[in-house]
Amino acid sequence: MADFLLSGIDPAPLQPLFDLDDAGLAAHGAVRRIADSARGFPCRVSLCNAAVGEELLLLPYWHQPAASPYRASGPVFIRRGAVPARLAANELPPYVAQRLVSVRAYDHGDCIVAAEVVEGGQAGSWLRAQLYDPRVAYVHLHSARHGCYLCRADRVG
Repeated sequence: MADFLLSGIDPAPLQPLFDLDDAGLAAHGAVRRIADSARGFPCRVSLCNAAVGEELLLLPYWHQPAASPYRASGPVFIRRGAVPARLAANELPPYVAQRLVSVRAYDHGDCIVAAEVVEGGQAGSWLRAQLYDPRVAYVHLHSARHGCYLCRADRVG
Protein backbone atom coordinates (compact mmCIF):
# COMPACT_ATOMS: atom_id res chain seq x y z
CA MET A 1 0.00 0.00 0.00
CA ALA A 2 1.20 3.51 -0.79
CA ASP A 3 0.62 6.60 1.32
CA PHE A 4 -1.26 9.48 -0.30
CA LEU A 5 -1.60 13.22 0.11
CA LEU A 6 -4.68 15.18 -0.94
CA SER A 7 -4.28 18.67 -2.36
CA GLY A 8 -6.61 21.41 -3.47
CA ILE A 9 -6.29 23.87 -6.30
CA ASP A 10 -3.94 26.87 -6.32
CA PRO A 11 -5.92 29.97 -5.29
CA ALA A 12 -3.44 32.54 -6.62
CA PRO A 13 -4.85 32.92 -10.15
CA LEU A 14 -8.46 32.80 -8.89
CA GLN A 15 -8.55 35.17 -5.89
CA PRO A 16 -8.39 38.36 -8.05
CA LEU A 17 -11.76 37.35 -9.53
CA PHE A 18 -13.38 38.31 -6.21
CA ASP A 19 -12.69 41.96 -7.07
CA LEU A 20 -14.81 41.80 -10.24
CA ASP A 21 -18.41 42.92 -10.44
CA ASP A 22 -21.13 40.56 -11.65
CA ALA A 23 -20.56 41.45 -15.31
CA GLY A 24 -16.83 40.84 -14.97
CA LEU A 25 -17.47 37.49 -13.31
CA ALA A 26 -19.93 36.53 -16.05
CA ALA A 27 -17.20 37.16 -18.64
CA HIS A 28 -15.23 34.40 -16.87
CA GLY A 29 -18.26 32.11 -16.61
CA ALA A 30 -18.33 32.68 -12.85
CA VAL A 31 -20.96 33.74 -10.31
CA ARG A 32 -20.76 34.98 -6.72
CA ARG A 33 -22.48 32.95 -4.00
CA ILE A 34 -23.00 33.30 -0.25
CA ALA A 35 -23.10 30.00 1.62
CA ASP A 36 -26.55 29.55 3.12
CA SER A 37 -25.84 26.07 4.51
CA ALA A 38 -22.93 24.41 6.29
CA ARG A 39 -22.94 21.76 3.53
CA GLY A 40 -23.11 22.16 -0.21
CA PHE A 41 -20.37 24.76 -0.62
CA PRO A 42 -17.09 22.77 -0.66
CA CYS A 43 -14.05 24.99 -1.23
CA ARG A 44 -11.60 23.33 -3.64
CA VAL A 45 -8.66 25.28 -2.19
CA SER A 46 -9.03 24.68 1.55
CA LEU A 47 -10.77 21.29 1.18
CA CYS A 48 -13.42 22.23 3.70
CA ASN A 49 -17.01 23.34 3.50
CA ALA A 50 -17.68 27.06 3.64
CA ALA A 51 -19.39 28.38 6.75
CA VAL A 52 -22.82 29.97 6.49
CA GLY A 53 -22.40 33.57 5.32
CA GLU A 54 -19.04 33.06 3.59
CA GLU A 55 -18.54 34.50 0.12
CA LEU A 56 -17.57 32.09 -2.63
CA LEU A 57 -17.19 32.05 -6.37
CA LEU A 58 -18.60 29.25 -8.47
CA LEU A 59 -16.49 29.05 -11.61
CA PRO A 60 -15.29 26.66 -14.30
CA TYR A 61 -11.94 25.02 -13.56
CA TRP A 62 -9.73 22.84 -15.77
CA HIS A 63 -9.14 20.00 -13.31
CA GLN A 64 -7.73 17.81 -16.10
CA PRO A 65 -5.90 20.21 -18.45
CA ALA A 66 -3.71 17.52 -20.06
CA ALA A 67 -3.79 16.94 -23.80
CA SER A 68 -5.49 13.56 -23.50
CA PRO A 69 -8.95 12.19 -24.25
CA TYR A 70 -9.76 12.85 -20.58
CA ARG A 71 -9.18 16.61 -20.74
CA ALA A 72 -11.96 18.12 -18.63
CA SER A 73 -13.23 21.09 -16.71
CA GLY A 74 -16.08 21.54 -14.31
CA PRO A 75 -17.61 23.86 -11.74
CA VAL A 76 -15.81 24.49 -8.44
CA PHE A 77 -16.40 26.69 -5.41
CA ILE A 78 -13.58 28.75 -3.93
CA ARG A 79 -13.85 30.86 -0.78
CA ARG A 80 -12.61 34.44 -0.61
CA GLY A 81 -9.14 34.39 0.95
CA ALA A 82 -8.99 30.59 1.00
CA VAL A 83 -5.68 29.12 2.16
CA PRO A 84 -4.51 25.83 0.64
CA ALA A 85 -5.20 22.77 2.78
CA ARG A 86 -2.26 21.39 4.74
CA LEU A 87 -3.18 17.76 5.33
CA ALA A 88 -1.19 14.91 6.79
CA ALA A 89 -0.38 11.82 4.74
CA ASN A 90 -3.45 9.57 4.40
CA GLU A 91 -5.74 12.23 5.92
CA LEU A 92 -9.31 12.37 4.63
CA PRO A 93 -10.92 15.64 5.71
CA PRO A 94 -14.70 15.72 6.35
CA TYR A 95 -14.94 17.50 2.99
CA VAL A 96 -14.19 14.09 1.40
CA ALA A 97 -15.19 11.63 4.12
CA GLN A 98 -18.80 12.84 4.28
CA ARG A 99 -19.50 12.50 0.55
CA LEU A 100 -20.09 9.72 -1.94
CA VAL A 101 -16.92 9.99 -4.02
CA SER A 102 -15.96 9.04 -7.55
CA VAL A 103 -12.25 8.22 -7.61
CA ARG A 104 -10.39 8.19 -10.92
CA ALA A 105 -6.82 6.93 -11.22
CA TYR A 106 -4.76 8.31 -14.13
CA ASP A 107 -1.61 6.93 -15.70
CA HIS A 108 1.47 8.92 -16.76
CA GLY A 109 -0.23 9.69 -20.09
CA ASP A 110 -3.20 11.27 -18.26
CA CYS A 111 -5.63 8.47 -19.15
CA ILE A 112 -7.90 6.71 -16.67
CA VAL A 113 -6.70 3.25 -15.66
CA ALA A 114 -9.08 2.62 -12.76
CA ALA A 115 -12.24 4.21 -11.38
CA GLU A 116 -14.74 3.48 -8.64
CA VAL A 117 -17.50 5.07 -6.59
CA VAL A 118 -16.92 4.74 -2.83
CA GLU A 119 -18.23 6.18 0.40
CA GLY A 120 -15.85 9.02 1.24
CA GLY A 121 -14.70 7.41 4.46
CA GLN A 122 -13.57 4.36 2.45
CA ALA A 123 -11.66 6.38 -0.15
CA GLY A 124 -8.37 6.12 1.73
CA SER A 125 -7.96 2.38 1.28
CA TRP A 126 -8.83 2.65 -2.42
CA LEU A 127 -6.32 5.48 -2.89
CA ARG A 128 -3.55 3.61 -1.08
CA ALA A 129 -4.13 0.49 -3.19
CA GLN A 130 -4.24 2.37 -6.50
CA LEU A 131 -1.21 4.53 -5.78
CA TYR A 132 0.74 1.39 -4.95
CA ASP A 133 0.36 0.44 -8.63
CA PRO A 134 3.31 2.00 -10.54
CA ARG A 135 1.07 2.57 -13.58
CA VAL A 136 -0.93 5.12 -11.58
CA ALA A 137 0.50 8.64 -11.59
CA TYR A 138 -2.25 10.42 -9.59
CA VAL A 139 -5.94 10.23 -8.68
CA HIS A 140 -8.76 12.75 -8.93
CA LEU A 141 -11.65 12.72 -6.49
CA HIS A 142 -15.06 13.98 -7.60
CA SER A 143 -18.43 14.29 -5.95
CA ALA A 144 -20.24 11.19 -7.21
CA ARG A 145 -23.65 12.86 -7.12
CA HIS A 146 -22.88 16.15 -8.86
CA GLY A 147 -19.69 15.05 -10.62
CA CYS A 148 -17.75 18.11 -9.49
CA TYR A 149 -14.00 17.90 -8.97
CA LEU A 150 -13.03 17.79 -5.28
CA CYS A 151 -9.25 17.36 -5.07
CA ARG A 152 -6.21 15.42 -6.21
CA ALA A 153 -4.34 12.58 -4.53
CA ASP A 154 -0.64 11.91 -5.10
CA ARG A 155 1.58 9.22 -3.60
CA VAL A 156 3.81 10.40 -0.78
CA GLY A 157 7.54 9.93 -1.24
